[in-house]
Amino acid sequence: MAAVTIIKLTGENHSDIDLVAAQIKNICETGGISLRGPIPLPTRRLVVPVRKAPSGEGSETYDHWELRVHKRLIEMDITTGKDEKALLAVARIQVPDTVGIELTMRAVN
Repeated sequence: MAAVTIIKLTGENHSDIDLVAAQIKNICETGGISLRGPIPLPTRRLVVPVRKAPSGEGSETYDHWELRVHKRLIEMDITTGKDEKALLAVARIQVPDTVGIELTMRAVN
């Protein structure tokens, strides 16, 4: 049965995400697996205003802290047993601490 594996990479540092995506792409090219991606998804910006003076005295001045969350989406088509070996190789990739990886599989009729 054919299946599609969806790999979602998230993290704060886009260069680390691109490094992991390049490793996955290399595994798929050497294994002969069809691949779609990496597709860059919109970057989420989390902005938190924090007041500079903790006591509440003086003028109201604020610092703005920002966290950017970058995302990439990769789809792999798995059809045979050798493709499953490539999926195991993807699962063994050394992922940096700043990158989150999520694997989901769905059957294709």
